Amino acid sequence: MGKPKDQRGRLAEEPFAYQASAGGKVFITWQGRQVMILKGDDAQAFLKRVAGLDARAQQLAMAKVTGNFKRGNER
Repeated sequence: MGKPKDQRGRLAEEPFAYQASAGGKVFITWQGRQVMILKGDDAQAFLKRVAGLDARAQQLAMAKVTGNFKRGNER
């Protein structure tokens, strides 16, 4: 199995960002809007996963963690 790809080129603009809080939470945003909060073991695993990755690989990791968060009438 090869490296994951951004086949549609949607991550080139780096829409995802994350911020780790002192309380052990990780806030993930998409285009400036908060879409997910990771806590506890999930937060620690995410931080270990993205440590040392380049920006493109971090974008792929955040896209995978958030999954398909846009549902219904969200824009």
